[in-house]
Amino acid sequence: MRNLLEFLVKYYHWLLFVVLEVISVVLLFQYNSYQGSVWFSSANAVVGKAYETRASVESFLSLKKVNEELTLRNFYLERQVNELAQAYGDLTKDTTVLERNGLQFLSKYKVIPAKVVYNSVNQMDNLITIDKGSKDGVAVDMGVASGSGVVGVVYQVSDHYAVVISALNRSSSRISCVIRGRGYFGYLHWTGGDASRAYVEDIPRHAQFHRGEWVVTSGYSSIFPAGVMVGQIEKVFNSPDGLSYRLQVKLATDFGNLRDVCVINDNSVLEQSQLLRAAQDSLRAKQNQ
Repeated sequence: MRNLLEFLVKYYHWLLFVVLEVISVVLLFQYNSYQGSVWFSSANAVVGKAYETRASVESFLSLKKVNEELTLRNFYLERQVNELAQAYGDLTKDTTVLERNGLQFLSKYKVIPAKVVYNSVNQMDNLITIDKGSKDGVAVDMGVASGSGVVGVVYQVSDHYAVVISALNRSSSRISCVIRGRGYFGYLHWTGGDASRAYVEDIPRHAQFHRGEWVVTSGYSSIFPAGVMVGQIEKVFNSPDGLSYRLQVKLATDFGNLRDVCVINDNSVLEQSQLLRAAQDSLRAKQNQ
């Protein structure tokens, strides 16, 4: 207390000066309209700039959440477009039934948003690591997609991370797909090299289609639901044995710029997978008898 009093006595003239200056400024701007308007405008500019800066920072920090929401929204919209396209193309049937079935199908599964923390595109057998694991509901053999299309299949899972076999995997990736609106199906196979292109093998020779048409997942496997975008047909080749077509497709997913993905958790797919495994085990048991 004594030190404080000594400080006030020693510097009282400076403190008095500051107090008088504050009183003078208040009186000046309070009782003079011109000076008051200048101060008010300046204060508004400063505060406005501060608010603008804060809004910019908040907007930047919220980009992660916005990207996740956009990825999920794009995925759902893509599924809805495919369902509606199927209903529209089947004009001879009851379109209301098709639409109801499409909505029921969409409600059967949920997607788990995830961020890509590691991704390779220049290897022969590329893998992707995402930041969601078993504690988030991710399990082995779940499909992974982006807002644009197919990404890969979950291969290994830990508590908080999962490794995904990319569609750009020469030896392990075999995704069942179909020419949209045509019904002819094959499987997706990447042969290495260009990360933006792959091939659809085993399309029947009697199939009718055109370059520029889209390839989507068939729903015949126990991994992806039907209608997830795969790519667009660019070229058509004969298979080595001449018994089928081989389609070169430009992949819908940009693997070189992959940030946000979603893991497809489909209970019906899990049930199909379990039923298929049970049937395979039963057949093996009968063969061993």
